[in-house]
Amino acid sequence: MEWIERLNSAINYIEENIYEPIILEEVSKIACCSTYHFQRMFAYMADIPISEYIRRRRMSLAAVDLQSGCEKVIDISLKYGYDSPTAFNRAFKSMHGIAPSQAREEGIILKAFPPISFKITIKGDSELNYRIEKKESFRIVGVSMPLETENEKNFEIVPQMWGKAAMDGTIAELATMMEGMPMGLLGVSACSEQDKWRYYIAVASSQPVVNDMEEYVVPASTWAIFSGEGSSQSIQELEKRIVTEWLPTSGYEYANAPDIEVYLNADPEHAKYEVWIPVTKKGN
Repeated sequence: MEWIERLNSAINYIEENIYEPIILEEVSKIACCSTYHFQRMFAYMADIPISEYIRRRRMSLAAVDLQSGCEKVIDISLKYGYDSPTAFNRAFKSMHGIAPSQAREEGIILKAFPPISFKITIKGDSELNYRIEKKESFRIVGVSMPLETENEKNFEIVPQMWGKAAMDGTIAELATMMEGMPMGLLGVSACSEQDKWRYYIAVASSQPVVNDMEEYVVPASTWAIFSGEGSSQSIQELEKRIVTEWLPTSGYEYANAPDIEVYLNADPEHAKYEVWIPVTKKGN
């Protein structure tokens, strides 16, 4: 329950500061996890990215302000952090389907988006197989790209990166360099609070870097390792189940280390894979 209470405290912080710039680093501190992991948890549990949640809350409150008839549209725009009336109009219309100036018309239909409140729901419909392992640091070699700090943008960056790596022969080349554990093609999200975020397509290897490749050392950590099989869509479903079903009642919480996807075979539609989540015992 402590884990859920932290998430709800983070939501309360957002509500209390809804008229101010919301700094995700501050919100994630309240949830006692990294900015990257907080965004992942929120999106999986709420089925909406945190940036979109904040936008909808602001547009919901802006609609109430507009209907009161006491403030100018430009003042309400500034109140909710929009320096550009055009950007405010676009955000308002994307939620309500009308321009802000129309919100004051009698009988107009607007949408309300109340604050989210998290709670644990016990499903128990299917089991999750996992193991806990401590690993020393290990070196990986591969290609990388910077990630955006707004995590939803990365859902476009990462698939494009995989597509390019498959087409230009990078994945085939990495397969020849693979040695040591974990034995598979790796997708590594290195998103610590101290460094710029990067995503690696790589393999564990002691071989020297070649061409445009680079190396990265995955820090020693304790990992909760979950296995699965299926398509790229099924790995997303597994990751959602880990966050929404396993983590809240596991006695563990996120540690400050990368998330790792280990692909154990080369067939993207019938893949066998593992999801490695860095964890630490609560209270440690």
